Amino acid sequence: MNPGQTAVVIIAGYLGLLLVLGLLSNRFFRGTATDYFLASRGIGSFLLLMSLFGTTMTAFALVGSTGESFKRGIGVYGQMASWSGIIHSACFFLVGIKLWSLGKRHGYVTQIQFFRDRFESDKLGLLLFPVLVGLVVPYLLIGVIGAGTVVSGITRGAFPALFPATGGAVPYALGSGVICLVVLLYVFFGGVRGTAWANAFQTIVFIVLGLVTFLLIAENLGGVRAATQAVIEQNPSRLKRQVAPADEAVYAERLAAAAAEGDVAAVKPAKPVGISQLEFFTYLFIPLSVGMFPHIFQHWLTAKTARSFRLAVVAHPLLIMLVWVPCVLVGVWATQVLGPDTPANQVLPRMVARMTSPVLGGLLTAGILAAIMSSLDSQFLCVGSIFTNDIVGHYLGHDRLSDRSRLYTGRIFVVVIVLVTYLISLNNKLPVFPLGVWTFTGFASLFPLVFAALYWKRATKAGAYAAVLTTAVTWFWLFRDAEWGRNREYHFHGVMPVVVTVLATSVALIIVSLATRPPKAETLSRFFAR
Repeated sequence: MNPGQTAVVIIAGYLGLLLVLGLLSNRFFRGTATDYFLASRGIGSFLLLMSLFGTTMTAFALVGSTGESFKRGIGVYGQMASWSGIIHSACFFLVGIKLWSLGKRHGYVTQIQFFRDRFESDKLGLLLFPVLVGLVVPYLLIGVIGAGTVVSGITRGAFPALFPATGGAVPYALGSGVICLVVLLYVFFGGVRGTAWANAFQTIVFIVLGLVTFLLIAENLGGVRAATQAVIEQNPSRLKRQVAPADEAVYAERLAAAAAEGDVAAVKPAKPVGISQLEFFTYLFIPLSVGMFPHIFQHWLTAKTARSFRLAVVAHPLLIMLVWVPCVLVGVWATQVLGPDTPANQVLPRMVARMTSPVLGGLLTAGILAAIMSSLDSQFLCVGSIFTNDIVGHYLGHDRLSDRSRLYTGRIFVVVIVLVTYLISLNNKLPVFPLGVWTFTGFASLFPLVFAALYWKRATKAGAYAAVLTTAVTWFWLFRDAEWGRNREYHFHGVMPVVVTVLATSVALIIVSLATRPPKAETLSRFFAR
């Protein structure tokens, strides 16, 4: 077999193993909607940690971070990973445990159920549903685009006669379609328990294989010290957060010298692009999105006890470092290996294909796919849960829908959302990192709503409506102003758009809440301990 075919066989074997795991988890399925969506609230510390971490480590963290560090340098680690490690754990502690407690006490399955009760508004769910689903779909696209790109990149030359248009590589549409199908099958049969099992397995796989990838690439570049020294000598701007004018001058001189010799292609480093101090610090708002992710909320509710959160709060930042450091360094080192015009989404698969053996390349690709699929499954399931419980069950079924009907409705909607996401992904070529940032911006904008719901008694129904509408309007306006996400360098007066949306939502929530009637005493007694 040629290298591409070897990768295909290994990837197929890994996907088959996942399907077996999903079918095994179905043997423990109790046949109820609660078990399908929440695993009967019986997930322990280890599985909760694996589920939360695996769900947050998307194609954005692997494919996106490698491509972004290739384009912008090592400062990407500080932008996202450092802030995420701190803020995610803070959200687990300050938001997750309280929501778990309220969810267990009042029987909640989704965010919308909590917000409807907390803000005394039955119609709030009709406003939140399109906003939440509208933000989850781009998040799903990150995974589908990343999966198709990785499979296509690593299988080059596999079947030249069968796929001549792609140089023998498995076409993007076929690769992403197979990944969607595999995730759909084990989510369909196993529910959140199957998802938790698969996430635990896949999280271990991508952590171990990610470290192996890093060490092998470093070895083929002469070691960590030699690989980094080459970047220092040839492209030092990639090891700085902010690029000085002198770095621009060095780049211009090198380009001019190469052009004089008729060899412009010899200048491998891309034009240095730095990260300003203001941009760097305003990225801290992005990780607040974890507090409003519907799939994270659903995983929080699966915990057996409040103590189950301890391991996640402590270990989550360490695991983020373990994954992000290798990915960012590989992206920086890639500036000495790949041409400057290499698409950001292709940096990681091309480095894996070029710097490892065919067998190891296939295994490492399986690890990358593990990270991607460990997020897709939770996101598909949470959308099915929201639709089943908050739209069909509550508004159409008037909370009289049978348990069996909820189960089948959830499964059917999961199939629909997988199909819709896949079809949209076929026409979406946005780089993974910018698409992820805009998705996280939307969820982070809603963080003031959940924080106020838990900690501010004076937050009112009108304030909640104002917050959701302000988020939707400001996010859409800024996204359009950024050319629908195509402008990678877009900022609003020097700061990230998330700063504008979070502050606007907070102001709207506070002002409208203070100007309207406070919640009823009986409502407050349900949500705030005396």
